[in-house]
Amino acid sequence: MSQSIVPTVEEKQIDTSPTLTFEEYRFYQEELDVKYELYKGKLIAIPTATILHIKICEYLVYQLQRYLAEHNLNLVVKTGLGVRTDEDKSRIPDVVVCTQSLLEQAAARPGAGILEFDEKPLLVVEVVSENRREDYVIKRGEYELANVPEYCIVDPKTGKQKIRLFALIEGEDGYTYTDFLPGEEMESVVFPNLRLSVNEILDPPLVEGLIKAEQAQLQKAERLAARLRELGVDPDAV
Repeated sequence: MSQSIVPTVEEKQIDTSPTLTFEEYRFYQEELDVKYELYKGKLIAIPTATILHIKICEYLVYQLQRYLAEHNLNLVVKTGLGVRTDEDKSRIPDVVVCTQSLLEQAAARPGAGILEFDEKPLLVVEVVSENRREDYVIKRGEYELANVPEYCIVDPKTGKQKIRLFALIEGEDGYTYTDFLPGEEMESVVFPNLRLSVNEILDPPLVEGLIKAEQAQLQKAERLAARLRELGVDPDAV
């Protein structure tokens, strides 16, 4: 006896979430421990970061802050700062470098801290999580259309480890990119003297340890300077 098989029809998921304007998004508050990006007017929850993700971001902030201080640049490095990329799109990159004046402009406005269209950051960094297409394709397109000068993707996934750097190069139509692999040094286009070890970015030491090592070196130098003064030698002349 044969039986007819009725195909199962999957119910199509209907998106019933609210569609927000950018202004509504700037003032949106629901779950205080959840961050949302805006994509085509829809709220996109940002997943909780892994420990490696957190370490990579902290290491990049530390190295960028040191670079900016050493070169006396009036720039700031921030996490959690939003970047508007379209009329109904706004992202929260893992790391953002912008001028201090732009940060102050954003701080003076009510609502969430987001850089507007005419407040372009110099550099945004995204550390790849589970949705690889979002970082490599979707966000890349948004940052390019928003004319962000440099977009850095840090990909720590085993077997795919690399740093991909997109940059707006004079004479080129849109982003061009360079891949930096383990064993190499990443070189920025916007900050030409910035060179960082790809290995250290992908598997970074704790920032707290780096700060302790710096303090130990500083204390050692201070002790040496004090000893030279005891001997009647000006340490600044050595």
